[in-house]
This record gives sequence, C-alpha cells and structure tokens, in this order.
Amino acid sequence: MKRRIGNMRRGALVLFIFFAALFLLVTGRFLYLEITGMANGQPLAAEAAKQHQKSQVIEANRGSILDRNGDVIAEDTATYTLAAVVSNKTANGTDNPMYVKDKEKTAKVLAKYIPMSEEDILKRLNTKDAYQVEFGEAGKNISSETKAKIEAENLPGLTFTRTPQRFYPNGTFSSQLIGFAQQQENKDGSTTLEGKMGIEQSYNDVLNGKNGKVTYSTDSSGYILPNAEKNVKEAEDGSDIQLTIDKKIQTFLEDTMSTVQETYNPKNMMAVVMNPKTGEILAMSQRPSFNPEDRSGLDSSSEGIWQDLPVEYAYEPGSVMKIFTLASAIDSGVYDPNAYYQSGTYKVGDITIHDHNNGVGWGSITYREGVERSSNVAFANLLDKMGTDTFYSYLTKFGFGQKTGINLPNEATGQILYNYPVEKVTTAFGQGTTVTMMQMMQGASAIASDGKMKLPYVVSSVTDPNTGKSDTTKTTVTGQPISTETAKQTREELTYVVNGEEGTGKLYQIPGYKVAGKTGTSQIPDPTTGKYMTGSNNYIFSFMGMAPADDPELVMYVTIQQPQLKDGQTGGQAVADVFNPVMKNSLQYMNIEPADQAKLNSVSVPNVTSKSVDDAKKVISDAGLEPVIVGNGQKIVQQSSTSGEKVLQGGKVILMTDGDMTMPDMTSWSKDDALKVSEITGVPFTFSGSGYVTKQNISAGSVINEASKVEITLGNPADISTYNQNHDTTSTDNSDSGTDINENEGVGDLLTTGGG
Repeated sequence: MKRRIGNMRRGALVLFIFFAALFLLVTGRFLYLEITGMANGQPLAAEAAKQHQKSQVIEANRGSILDRNGDVIAEDTATYTLAAVVSNKTANGTDNPMYVKDKEKTAKVLAKYIPMSEEDILKRLNTKDAYQVEFGEAGKNISSETKAKIEAENLPGLTFTRTPQRFYPNGTFSSQLIGFAQQQENKDGSTTLEGKMGIEQSYNDVLNGKNGKVTYSTDSSGYILPNAEKNVKEAEDGSDIQLTIDKKIQTFLEDTMSTVQETYNPKNMMAVVMNPKTGEILAMSQRPSFNPEDRSGLDSSSEGIWQDLPVEYAYEPGSVMKIFTLASAIDSGVYDPNAYYQSGTYKVGDITIHDHNNGVGWGSITYREGVERSSNVAFANLLDKMGTDTFYSYLTKFGFGQKTGINLPNEATGQILYNYPVEKVTTAFGQGTTVTMMQMMQGASAIASDGKMKLPYVVSSVTDPNTGKSDTTKTTVTGQPISTETAKQTREELTYVVNGEEGTGKLYQIPGYKVAGKTGTSQIPDPTTGKYMTGSNNYIFSFMGMAPADDPELVMYVTIQQPQLKDGQTGGQAVADVFNPVMKNSLQYMNIEPADQAKLNSVSVPNVTSKSVDDAKKVISDAGLEPVIVGNGQKIVQQSSTSGEKVLQGGKVILMTDGDMTMPDMTSWSKDDALKVSEITGVPFTFSGSGYVTKQNISAGSVINEASKVEITLGNPADISTYNQNHDTTSTDNSDSGTDINENEGVGDLLTTGGG
C-alpha cells in the first residue's frame, strides 16, 4: 500500500514539473514576443496588418475601335450583377446601415427595375442565416442605366459587381475585318475581354490595358474600417484604334450586300472601296457574315464565315486581270488601239484559245474594240508583242504572287501560274493564276493614281489615352510599275469598256460620272475532280471600276461567287446591283460633283408617212436619227414619233410599213426603245430582268401580229441572244486540232480544256 502511494506521488510530481515547464515556456515565449515584437524573424505588426488588408482589382477599359470620323464601331460597356447584404452585423451605426434594413421597401422598389416579383424578392431578402443574397438571372446583366436608377433610390445594403462586355452598335458591319472580343477569366479571378477575330484579335495587346489594384484595411469581420487608408495603383486603359473605314460608305455597302444576298443567295461575295490616292480602305464587306453583338451567323456552316475573304481568299480573277495586261502592253509600247487583228481563235501549240462567242469572233477588228468586247485573242496577241518575260516582270511589279503586307492576319499570297506556254497566255486573261482582292486593289491604285502603287491599309491611327500619344499610319508607295502616261491611257481605254458601243460593262454606267473599269467572269476549279465546275451558276462574276475616270477618287471591286440565278437574271446584273448604288452614293457623299454631260441636240422628227421605205430611211438618217423598219412592205404607214416631235439626236424612230409586221433585232436596245415597237405594233411585250435587251424569243425578221407573245430578256449587253441560243457553255472541243480554251465574258469567262 505504501509503495502504491509512493508511485502516485512520484507521478504527480512528474506532471507538476511538466506543466510547470510548459507554463514557463509559454510565458517566456509570450514575454519574448511582447518585448521584441518579432516572431520567426518577422515583425508581428506587419503580419497582423496583412491579416486585415484586402485588395481589389481595378479593371482597365479595352480601347475603342472607331471609324475615320470618330464614330464608334466597337467599345467597352458593362453589365452588373445585383446582390443584397442582409446581415445586420455589417451595421455602421444607426444612421448609416450597411445592410438591407427595410426589406419590404427594398423589395417593392427593386420589383420596378428587375424582372422578379415583389414577393419573390422579399423571400430572397428573408433568407435565414444569410450574409448576402443574389437574385438569380433577374439580378444579372443589369445595364448601367438601370444600375443608376436603383442607386438613385438610396437603398442601403445593395451592391453591384461589374462585368465587362464589348458593344458593337452597328450590327453586321465589316464584321470579319473588325472581329469580336469576349470575356475570359484570369488566374486572379478577374475577367478581361479577349479578341477572337479580325482587328480585335490582331491588335489585342494594343487594345487591352493593364489592370490596377486598390489595397485597404478591414476589421476582423472583413469590413472596411472607417477612415482606412487606401493604396491605389491606377489601371492603364487600352489604346483606341481609328480605322480608315467610313461609316457612311460602309453602311451603303452593307445594306446593298444584304439586299443582293437575299436576291441571289451566292456562295460568297466580296467588295472593297478604296481611296487610290492614299491606299485607305473606306469600306470592306463580305457575305457570309455575322453580327458581332450577338454572334448570330457564326454558328452557320457557311464556308468562309471565319475568314476575312478579301485578305485570306485566293481565286482566279477572270477578265478583270486584263486591266493589268493592258497596262503592261501600253507601258511596254506595243499597244496600238487602232491597229487590227483577226479575232476568233489563237493557237498555243496544239491548244486553241477561243473568243467568248465560241471562237466565231468579230472578224478583223481594232485592239480597242477587242478591249471593249473582252476578246481573249486580243490579249493573247498583246502578250506575243511584249513577250512573256516582260509581262511576268510587270506582274511582279504590280505585286502579284506576293503578300501586300497589309497589317491583317492570315493574308494569302496567291500564285502566278506561269510554267507552260498556255499558262502564260491564260494568265493574260485571268485564268490559272490566283490573286487576292488586296493584291488587285493595290495594283489598281497604280492605274488610278498615275502609276504610283499604294499599300492598302485599314488602321489610320493608334492613340494611348493614358499619355495622349498617337501613332498615325502614313501612305506607303509600294512601287511605280507603270508611267503616269500609261496610267492615264489605261484609264481612257477602260472607259470604252463601260461606255463604248460594244462595251461589256454598259451595266456599270453611272449617270453624271465617267467610270473606267473591267468586267470579269471566271471559272471555279472543282477540288474533287481537278476540273473546272460546269453550270450557269458556277462562276465568279466581278467588276472593278474607278471614278471619276479622269482623276479617280474611288476604286471599287466586287466579286460574287456562284449566285443562284433564275430566269432573266445574270451574274453581271448581280454585280451591278452592288457596284452602282454604292459607287454613286459614295461619290455624292464625298461631294464629288457630277461631270458636265455632253448635251445632245434635240431634233424635230420629220414626217415620212406615205414615203417609200428607202426614202423614209434617208430622211430620218439625214435628220440625225436612227430608222428602224418594222414590216416587209414598200411604204411607211406609221411612225413611233409624230411629225415635229423633239427627239434626242441619235434616237431610234420606229417605222411601220404597209406589209406584214416583222420583229426587228433589238439586241442591246434599252427597254424604252423596245417598248416603242410594242406600242406601234400593238403587240404586248413581256420583260424579265433589267438592263439592256440580251435575248428575244422571236428572231429578227419573223412575222408577228397582235396574238404574238414576245418575251424580252434584259441584262448585261455581253449576254447576247445568239450566244445563249447557239453556245453550250459546258462543251469541250476534244478534236484532233487540239484543246480549246474559251472565256465567255458575261456568261462566264469560260476556260475549258480537253479532257478536263
């Protein structure tokens, strides 16, 4: 028993010594901390301060994208998420509560601004044991205006969390060029806007700023202490980018493109308007496109929706390429507009090049007429005269086969296909060789601005809002491939394409303005077969025009690939539906005055009724008018314009004879002139399409009467009825004489090669 008591005493002593030592150790540590203020070599005051310091990110604004006049194309905006502090632990005195004190009033007021009933809001505010509550979807995406109205109600306890967003006020507006930006969460939990396409992506680092930070002291519950000091590092906002795009011209283009898209539903369309004196792109659009505000259209499976086609897409340009072949021939001194050549066909070894009327040609004609008619044979002969090496040198000087250097991502290069003799010839009229729209615009600037070629560009300036410093883009002359005199003569020759009697570009005439330009229609390679696609829709229809022709202020280039053409519609008309209104409105918007039109004299129509046909024709012709005979009789019994009526010099006067009524050849007539025949004969005409007469269902010379049904097709003058009736655009000549290459201007710059 004594031994057991002794053991207990020894145990108690050990415990006493242990706890006494522990007490002394803790007391000593406490005294050490109290006296030295250090723990593990670190000041305790600093560590305590860290426990009560909080920081918050100050988000930088992303730079805005503006048009040339400062109008907003893309800018930062924000939405807010609403929350309510419901715990009364946050009270800061009775006069300044930091929580929702009057829940009924708060619910009643909030119900006016967010899509949630007063009862549901009150239910949220009464959530038990909650410090803070939110309001689901009803409390998200609140606009700045709504936020300001709620704050004006002076309701305590409400907080707002800002979420940055990008605002695109113009909807579909050069969307692939501008691109879009969307929210991306950072490692620190903050969100920034990240460019995903176009300017927004390629200039992302320039547009994005640097976030700032604010640091402040809090109490033990994490609330900001009254009069607490704040350490603020200000955010640096991103730079603003001003583009060369003109909102007015771009809007003209977008509206027109949408209309044409709805009418013709092509696979794709591209259009660019440029100032050739500076290289500034004033408008650039494409279809398919999308609305960057809500991303509608981006979910489409349309090919090219994610590409900036004028920059990234290489294609065969067709006859528009003849602009540069013509300029090269003029500059090398081999082009004589009044010299004659034999149209129809041209031989390259055993391969035959055809003019677009199936190789029939127009006999021996001048080179100027060959340019008007877009004769392949004319340009093959010009290539012979200047030599293939010389032409290749001009192609490289014009910038083909190499990137322009425009500061946009994924620029395509294109390829000059120039290995075999036939490829050199086809390149002269735009087949085989591929180009980009930016290359074509760069080359066109030399034609339009007296030989000096300009780099196309879209960014005018970049301005840092933090310093006010601005970097401005200057015009870059990328070469002078041709002389000033050559550029002027080339423009003059191209005016005949639009205004000449045989011009393929009559559809592109703009009243009051002289337009120089070139039409084009090119085949599309089928990647699955290695052959060119067939069918009336499977072409790229295009036109490049500059105006005013004497001193161009604008160059516009339009391409439309595979429009779905219905009866009476032509690819040329689809292109004109884009080019004409945009070019005309842009010239007027820029206050470019229409040129004085040469005034035609009005002449009095002589009376030729009762005269013989021959005498009547002579009298009408001597008066400066054009007689058109309807009928197979010998004497005139009626005329479309009465005696003494004033008619513009050169106008048509329809003369009906006493015999059977016959149908005249109305090819290339205006609709008004065709109606004169309908009125004088009493035969109703049915019209389809627009433009000039390209086809009539009753051939010239056929007898007609009041029961006849005359159908007239209007369109591009190049789409002549004889071609439509006699030529199969999908045919291939595989005869022993060799392979045929044939380009059909207006129906399709047809390139068919034997066996493929």
